[in-house]
Amino acid sequence: MPDGRGRRVAAWCAVPPLAVVTLVVGCRAADTDGMTPVPQLLAFLPWLLVPALLGLALAAAARWPAGCGWALLAATVTVWFCRPYDPPAGPEPHGRPVAALRVLTANLEYGGATDGLLAALRRERPDLVSVQECDARCAAALDAPEVRRAYPYRNVVTGSPAEGSAILSVFPLRDEEPLPGTLSMPRSVATVAGVPVRVQVAHPMPPMPGEVDLWRSELGRLRDFAAARDDTATLIAGDFNATQDHAAFRDLLDTGLRDSARATGAARTPTWPSLTAPPFGAQIDHVLVSEVLRPRDSRFLDLDHTDHRALLVELDLYAKAR
Repeated sequence: MPDGRGRRVAAWCAVPPLAVVTLVVGCRAADTDGMTPVPQLLAFLPWLLVPALLGLALAAAARWPAGCGWALLAATVTVWFCRPYDPPAGPEPHGRPVAALRVLTANLEYGGATDGLLAALRRERPDLVSVQECDARCAAALDAPEVRRAYPYRNVVTGSPAEGSAILSVFPLRDEEPLPGTLSMPRSVATVAGVPVRVQVAHPMPPMPGEVDLWRSELGRLRDFAAARDDTATLIAGDFNATQDHAAFRDLLDTGLRDSARATGAARTPTWPSLTAPPFGAQIDHVLVSEVLRPRDSRFLDLDHTDHRALLVELDLYAKAR
């Protein structure tokens, strides 16, 4: 049992972890992403239970009742926010689906996972593919005859290794004006069983220190695009650099889009960083869909030479919602 001096030391040591947890979950409760380091820590919100429980252990060792109460409150609020985020549901589609779709999104980390992507395309045969960080080597590989035959329709934007993006499709595409961003976010309209489906690549900048406002602004553009979609089937797929614990991402979901992983019971399956996922990480890669696209299944694929896991989603497309 610690003596008086040891208890004082334990109490002082409990304060920093509890202060960090309180700051982050306080911003989560206030529906704000705050400033660095809050947005970065929000991505790993469930893991804040570790410092909260550490603070509880130290407060208990210090025989500090107020500290124990503080730690229990911080842990309880963290657990509360670990629940999947459920925005109000939009209208349900009616009738029978007109088509079944397989959608794949993959961040290749500067094109390093190009070979892994090609293998996944052959193995999984997705109908629509959203590719981020597609460098010149990736763009050349996607132009190979084998890939051209499998995906005759595409919208490929080249640039720096991090900037390049692509949409591949087995369905006819009509390209639209890309969403403005530091990294390429192309947009097309696919015609699926006679139904137009707007396909938007998501790749806003990450919330790096000094660039949080830019990250928030680019997520806001995705939100504005989703809010202005009218009744057209809409699909936004890619690396959002955001989780359900970020207010800017929840604003996007609040337009009525559905997170496919959440809808299929995989709300917090980590996709980044792949080195530690799935045991530890954050789900920042998503496939968001409007009301007439209903998720049936989702799987996470491990590709070599990228820090992201790919996401494969199966969807039913309906002609219209109620």
